[in-house]
Amino acid sequence: MLSNRSVPNCTVIPVLSYHDVKQAADWLCDVFGFTVRLVIEDHRVQLNVGNGAVIVREGLPEKTKAERCHAVLIRVDDVHSHHEHAVMHGAYILREPTDYPYGERQYSVEDFAGHEWTFTQSLADVDPADWGGTPVQL
Repeated sequence: MLSNRSVPNCTVIPVLSYHDVKQAADWLCDVFGFTVRLVIEDHRVQLNVGNGAVIVREGLPEKTKAERCHAVLIRVDDVHSHHEHAVMHGAYILREPTDYPYGERQYSVEDFAGHEWTFTQSLADVDPADWGGTPVQL
């Protein structure tokens, strides 16, 4: 696959709409620790998220929260530290850090526009059949 500096070098790149793109980028960087990769005028910002990326774009009507029709899952090294940082920055926590039988510790947060973000930390390599999953092509 050809690499292009104008597009993040990841396979999947979520694109989320916000009324105020600068506010969204600032909030996501301050609260979640993302970094700005590229600013495209005042309507789009590419953000680095570990070895992945998220793009925020202009598009949500003012004072309208995003419908909970999607969520973004982000892997982090330490869920507790990430959660503490988000709380210190005023994030609205939907679900506190919790350990799950599938080997992950996760918490969920709603950003200022209503998007749901779940941060996950791998705790163990668990066979999906052990917790009710059906492995197909792992």
